[in-house]
Amino acid sequence: MSIRVSFRKRLSRSFTLEMEFENSGDGGCLGILGASGCGKSMTLKCIAGIETPDEGHISINGRVLFDSAKKINLRPQVRRVGYLFQNYALFPRMTVLENITAGLSGRERAADKRRKAQGWIEQFGLTGLEDRRPARLSGGQQQRAALARMLITGPEAVLLDEPFSALDTNLREFMQIRMLELLENRSDTILVTHSRDEVFRICGELLTVDGGRVLKKGPTGELFRNPGLVEVARLTGCKNISPIRRVGEREIEALDWGLNLRTAAAVEDGVTHVGIRAHDFVPVFTGAAGNAAAGAVNLVRIRPLSHSSEPFEEVVIFSNAGVPGGRGSLWWKYSTYLHYHDVEQLCIPPESLLLLRQSP
Repeated sequence: MSIRVSFRKRLSRSFTLEMEFENSGDGGCLGILGASGCGKSMTLKCIAGIETPDEGHISINGRVLFDSAKKINLRPQVRRVGYLFQNYALFPRMTVLENITAGLSGRERAADKRRKAQGWIEQFGLTGLEDRRPARLSGGQQQRAALARMLITGPEAVLLDEPFSALDTNLREFMQIRMLELLENRSDTILVTHSRDEVFRICGELLTVDGGRVLKKGPTGELFRNPGLVEVARLTGCKNISPIRRVGEREIEALDWGLNLRTAAAVEDGVTHVGIRAHDFVPVFTGAAGNAAAGAVNLVRIRPLSHSSEPFEEVVIFSNAGVPGGRGSLWWKYSTYLHYHDVEQLCIPPESLLLLRQSP
């Protein structure tokens, strides 16, 4: 799939959505990650033709769907774009079979429609539910019926608008895995979400959005490893971010925490912040003489502020005990099975430090 998007749409006096990106599909599913209200869903609606931009251009595989300069604005029915809504938008008075065949041409015979639908019904595990209406389906069954209804028409692009938000935790994880299987050979999919876990699991390419504008685009794993911008780091789950003062070519002071830190990479001009992911702290155990392990760098003595337990993780919020009165707090997460209850010092590996620029 090749999709080109470049448009502006004013949504209020203070908010204008300005989206510009191109995706070849080589990296698989494209994820659009951003906080609620940043314009993710509106972007999909503009691609699908449900909403109309004020100006710009949208095309799929070279076929123009919208071009304000050329006065092109194809109706949703002819765009060949499949759209899965957050609430699935199944027709409540139709059965599963009727919902799935609803998008097929009215000129096709009923027997042909049923034959086409049967293949999707079997693939999506809906056999035996053909005559049920949506109210008698589980959340997962409704989602699968909506997916079958969308894919039976052979869309050139598939748009998924937070498809897991209405599911409980267990079903959500199951359906994410199932979605991976169903879309394994498709490179025409865009997934909108505010969940970093969903986008990391499903999407090979990632587009980060804030305030109606694109922040950064690239391979998902690379943006998690090297977000580059403060807001991208936040969106990808970094709990610990502090403004810095550059001390040397590979040394910074994290102002919020009162920590001098050695970095693995040179601190370039324009770096304004440092990030530390909560899982990247390494416990340091003192020897018999009370000394930390030889060669340990970026040590911080911890002053615990709170400790909470999740099913498989421990969460410790602490401050730097080396600063009188303490400063800003930091998050440390580790596996419950590691039993790090009496740790007094943590090490921050230089290669784990995220050097960040202020988001534009």
